[in-house]
Amino acid sequence: MSEYGNGTDTGHDAGAVTDLLSLARQAAAAGAAVLAGRDAGALEATSKSSDSDWVTAFDVAAEHAVRAVISGARPQDVITGEELGTTTPEGTPDAGRLRWSIDPLDGTTNFIRNIVYYGTSVAVADRSGSWLAGVVHAPALRRIYWASRDGGAWVSEDGAVRRLGGPTAGRGKLLGTGFSYDPATRSAQVAELGDLLGGYGDVRRLGSAALDLCLVADGGLDAYTERGLNEHDFAAGALIAEEAGAVVHRPALRSMLDGGPTEAERLTAVLTAGPPDLVAALEDRRAAESA
Repeated sequence: MSEYGNGTDTGHDAGAVTDLLSLARQAAAAGAAVLAGRDAGALEATSKSSDSDWVTAFDVAAEHAVRAVISGARPQDVITGEELGTTTPEGTPDAGRLRWSIDPLDGTTNFIRNIVYYGTSVAVADRSGSWLAGVVHAPALRRIYWASRDGGAWVSEDGAVRRLGGPTAGRGKLLGTGFSYDPATRSAQVAELGDLLGGYGDVRRLGSAALDLCLVADGGLDAYTERGLNEHDFAAGALIAEEAGAVVHRPALRSMLDGGPTEAERLTAVLTAGPPDLVAALEDRRAAESA
């Protein structure tokens, strides 16, 4: 067992990170197995912040499944999940304690409507906040994306594994994005979209930030930018994109250990991913609009 495995934090030891990636893959697979049992008659969908922000019985069941795998192997760790909040075990030392960020069902609206872009996202960070491993498991797509710090990014599609190399420059570039559930924020996003599309041939809005970032890693999208994300939306996908060679500018959100960002802070924060020149251009356009 590696030193991460027995609860001693020794930095980014390659063997330790490999163990964490293996656990993240097991945990994401447990969540994805719940999603793979999708039953339109058992969704139990209810709205949260708006009539486009949903949670289903599958979101909750998948998070329980993910947490069971992580807690069974590393009971001392902190877990933050979209549906069940942050759990910090009592009576365990901070040394060796890591933090896991879970989105049990990223793309809930897609899931409800049987649109295939959804999956379980699991990522783990050390005490300094450095992301060590991340997995996005998309059962309807039959794809598993994963990455570890300094270990590259990979995808398994129908069992065939290949390394991800990020987007390559070409004509007709595609920009991925998403829109907020908050009406005022959404209106602002629509208004700025035309300027953001400068230099792009088209835009895609697939409904899952985690998978959008994986598509940047795989070259399906040339860049991705979105305002108002939660940490669990991008924790795994951002690392996968980075390890594929993309530049990722994460929003500077308040740590979940400190209660996380306020709603106002979250709605103004922006994540951008892609090649350096495209990321710089997107950020310049956003800066010009906010000036």
